Amino acid sequence: MDRERRMELPRIVVAHSGAVEQIAEICSHLKLRRRALIISGTRTRGIVGEGIFDQLSESGFDPHMIIMQRSRIDEVKQVEEHAKEIAADFIIGAGGGRSIDLAKLASLHLDIPFISVPTAASHDGICSSMASLTVDGEARSIPARAPLAVIADTSVIASAPARMLSAGCGDIISNHTAIMDWRLAHRLRNEEYSEYAAALSSMTARMIVELAPTIRPGLEESAKVVIQALISSGVAMSIAGSSRPASGSEHMFAHSINRLSSSNALHGELCGIGTIIMMYIHGGDWEMIREALHQLKAPTTASQVGIDEELLIEALTMAHKIRPERYTILGTGLTKEAAIKAAETTEVI
Repeated sequence: MDRERRMELPRIVVAHSGAVEQIAEICSHLKLRRRALIISGTRTRGIVGEGIFDQLSESGFDPHMIIMQRSRIDEVKQVEEHAKEIAADFIIGAGGGRSIDLAKLASLHLDIPFISVPTAASHDGICSSMASLTVDGEARSIPARAPLAVIADTSVIASAPARMLSAGCGDIISNHTAIMDWRLAHRLRNEEYSEYAAALSSMTARMIVELAPTIRPGLEESAKVVIQALISSGVAMSIAGSSRPASGSEHMFAHSINRLSSSNALHGELCGIGTIIMMYIHGGDWEMIREALHQLKAPTTASQVGIDEELLIEALTMAHKIRPERYTILGTGLTKEAAIKAAETTEVI
C-alpha cells in the first residue's frame, strides 16, 4: 500500500502523571514481543530511559539501550545496525525530539513498531509520521512511522525547563500560518488538501492561543494541555500524509535561520517568531499571535534569541529556497525591502 495514501495513528495515547510507569503493561497489552531497543539521550537516560529499562526487565522483556546525541541520518543507520544486532522486536524513543525522530525513522526502515515517550512538550513530532533530521547539513522533514503508542508522563514533562513548554506552544501556534499557506497552495497550485486535517490543526492552534494566559511551566495541567495539543497536531499530519498542516512559511524561516547561523534558539521559538512575520505578510492578525506568545513567555523578537537584524533579513529573503517544492505566501521570495518592512511592522527588530 502507498504510504502516502494511508493514515497511521497511534493505538494508545496515555497522558497523565506517572504514565511512564505503565509502559510494561502497555507493551504487553499491545502484544509486543520480548526484545526492545530503547533510544535515549545522555540527560534523558536518567529521567526516563533507565526506569523504562528496569520496568521492562522486571516484566519479562529483554530491553537494550543506546544513547544518541545527534539527529542526523547517519545516526539512524547506527540505530538500525544496533537493532539488527540484537534482533529488536520494537523500538522505544524515550527523550526529546532527537530520540523520537531516530526511533520513528529506524522503525520504518526495519518494519517494526515504535513507542514514543516524550520528556518535554517542545515539538509536535512526538506523535506524527514525519521525522526532522539533518541531511547533508540541512534540516529536513522525512516521512517516517507514526508511533504505535504515545506515553506522555505529565510529571516528567512539567519538570522540563520552562523554555521547552513555550517552544512547544510556538510550534503549535505556527499551525495558523501553515494552514493559510496550505490553502493558498490548494487554490493557486491545486495541491491536494485535507479539510479534516486542516480543521484539526487550526483548532489546536486556536486552543493554545485562547489558553495562553493560563498555561504556565511547572504545572502538570499546563503540561497536559500542551502535550495533548502537540499530539493533535501530529495526528493532523498523519491524516494529511505530510507535514503540511503544521509546517509552512514560518518553518521555512526557522530552517533558514538554522542554515545561516549556529543559533541556540529552539525550533518552536523560531517558528513562533516566524509566525508573527508570516501572519503579517498574509494580512492576518499578527498582533494576536505576538500577544499569545508574549503571554506564554515565548520570544517575540529576533534579538531575544540572539538573532541580529542582518541575519533576520537574510533569512527572510532566502526562506523560500528551503523547500522550493512547497508553495507558500513567500512565493518566489521576498525582496530585501519587503523583508525589512515585514520585520519592522511586526516589531521583530
